[in-house]
Amino acid sequence: MRELFFQVVPIVLILLVFYAVLRVLFFKPLLKVIAEREARTIGAQKAAEAAQRAAAEKVTQYQDALKQARTEVYVEQEAARKKVLDERAAKLKEARAKTAAMVSAQRGRIAAEVLAARREIEVGITQFAALVARRVLQSTRPPSAPTRESR
Repeated sequence: MRELFFQVVPIVLILLVFYAVLRVLFFKPLLKVIAEREARTIGAQKAAEAAQRAAAEKVTQYQDALKQARTEVYVEQEAARKKVLDERAAKLKEARAKTAAMVSAQRGRIAAEVLAARREIEVGITQFAALVARRVLQSTRPPSAPTRESR
């Protein structure tokens, strides 16, 4: 058994030395790199989340600004539409007033013409009545009776 012990001891010592060397030269730097990589990954994830939150906030701000701009444009369009409608109403009112004045003037002119025509008819009606009476009387006389015109 001693022999086996003396054969195992150098192997164990070599393994312990190899473990110590590997631990110092390989595992510590490897664990350090892994820890640093994990810290960077977590930091990058946190930075990405922060960037996503900032982007979401920017999107919200953009949507709010877009909504406000649309509201302003709508208000401006409504104001312009109201202005156009007011202008149309004013022009329509003015046109109606001009038309009413023209109609009133034409009615006055027509009334004057009707009055003048009535006066003219009244003046000529007696002459016309006499003419009609003469013709009626001429047509009702017998043909043998002498007429005033033939005398």
